[in-house]
Amino acid sequence: MSGTDRVRRLLEVICDEVVPLTREGVAAGNKIFGAAIVRKDDLSTVVAATNNEIENPLWHGEIHAIKRFYELPGRPAVADCLLLATHEPCSLCLSGIAWAGFDEFAYLFSHRDSAESFAIPYDIAILKEVYAVPDPDRAAAAPDRDLYNRENAFFVSADLMPPARAAFPELLAGLEETYAELSASYQRSKGSGNIALA
Repeated sequence: MSGTDRVRRLLEVICDEVVPLTREGVAAGNKIFGAAIVRKDDLSTVVAATNNEIENPLWHGEIHAIKRFYELPGRPAVADCLLLATHEPCSLCLSGIAWAGFDEFAYLFSHRDSAESFAIPYDIAILKEVYAVPDPDRAAAAPDRDLYNRENAFFVSADLMPPARAAFPELLAGLEETYAELSASYQRSKGSGNIALA
C-alpha cells in the first residue's frame, strides 16, 4: 500500500469507525479523543474505541482501545498492529502504547491542536510539569525541547496532518469540521460527567 493510500485508509478509519463512537461518547459526557488498532499489512480495523473517562478516568481513547484489544479472543500479535489516535497521545497514553508493545502509532491532531483548537490543554501541561525535568547539564529544561521523543526504542510515531493536508484536503476539512462540532458539544456539557481534568 502506498503512503498516500495508507493515509487515506487511516483517515477513513477515523471517519467511519471512531467518529460514530466518539459522537456517542461526547453525548454521554466524555472527551473527544478516540483510537483504533489496525493491522499493519492491510490496515483493517481490529478494534475502535473512544474516550470513556466517565466510567474510569484512565479510559482515554487509546487506553480504552488497548484494553479492548487485549480482551479480544484470537487477537492478532501486537507486533502486527499499529495504533491510530485521533489526537496526539498524552503521557498516560504514550506510556500505555509503550507498555502494551505497539511499536508504531499515528495521530491526526497534535497536542497544540488539543490545547488551542479543542480547549483541552492538559496533555501539554502534564508533559511539561511532570516530564520536563532539568537536563543534568542545565539549570532547567530547554523551553523549546520536544515534549517526548517521537522516535525511540519503544515506538515510532507518525503525524498524519501534513500528508492529509497535502493529499486529501476535502476529507481533512470534513474531519476538522466534525471534531470542531464534537468539541463544541463537549465544551457545553463538560463538568456534567465525572472527569477529573475536564
